[in-house]
Amino acid sequence: MEGTGSYGAGLAAFLDAAGERVVEVCRPKRPAHRGGRKTDALDAVRAAREALVSDHLIHPGRRGEREALRVLLATRGAAVLARTAAINQLKALIVSAPEALRAQLRGRTGKQQIAACLTQAACSTEGVEHRMTVRALRCTAQRIQTLTAEAKELEKEIHLLVRAMAPELLALVGVGPISAAQVLVSWSHPGRFRSDAAFAAFAGAAPIPASSGLTTRHRLSRAGDRQLNRAVHTIVLVRARVDPATRAYIAKRSAEGKSSRDAQRCLKRAVARQVFKLLERQAGSAATASRELHAA
Repeated sequence: MEGTGSYGAGLAAFLDAAGERVVEVCRPKRPAHRGGRKTDALDAVRAAREALVSDHLIHPGRRGEREALRVLLATRGAAVLARTAAINQLKALIVSAPEALRAQLRGRTGKQQIAACLTQAACSTEGVEHRMTVRALRCTAQRIQTLTAEAKELEKEIHLLVRAMAPELLALVGVGPISAAQVLVSWSHPGRFRSDAAFAAFAGAAPIPASSGLTTRHRLSRAGDRQLNRAVHTIVLVRARVDPATRAYIAKRSAEGKSSRDAQRCLKRAVARQVFKLLERQAGSAATASRELHAA
């Protein structure tokens, strides 16, 4: 099926519940020499052909707790983006505000400017431009405050859910609730990926060989799940700041003549392997415990 995470989600869940094997296929390629014709029937045939010849079929993510995490992450992400846009809007308003207002806000940090805008009151003796600018600043600051609180509440919900699903994941160095949640959403369930290499490729964390002659190097993969890639990248950046072993590895690679990006690519591959094996092992332990409980 194509689009199991959007329009095909309901059908995919129904078929999975009925015991059918469902696999995800990418958008079928339309041959240019045939004019790129498109109908639902043609797309279905192309998707089926791609699935038949592919050795790397991906199973759709499961619903339940995983889907709950996904919608929380999406909602928090939207709130963070909207908050960033509101902050940029506030800065633009301050830049073009009347000098009397700019003087009051000049030299303050971003948080201090937001707090000042929240308490701004327009004087009736001021001109219409001044009064309306004060109103716009106050409304924008209130929006920032609301979105900040919303993002924090959603992060708390995400943290609680991740802690219930995979507490060992949060115990890893550099893994916060948001990164852990994205890893769980992308991994979904045991058996979705045949190996840690397949998971790393899905994350875009498997370096692509780009060697030539006497030069041995790898280039960055831009394929795969970019949200998962971002989570893995964030984990690496945090470890590079706080983990002595990671910092020693980067220093070692630098001494060998490798760039920091080359070291990061290797570290991202190692992180992908680590989190995949941890989740698969945790799922296997849970399944064994469940079987023993039912046997008793």
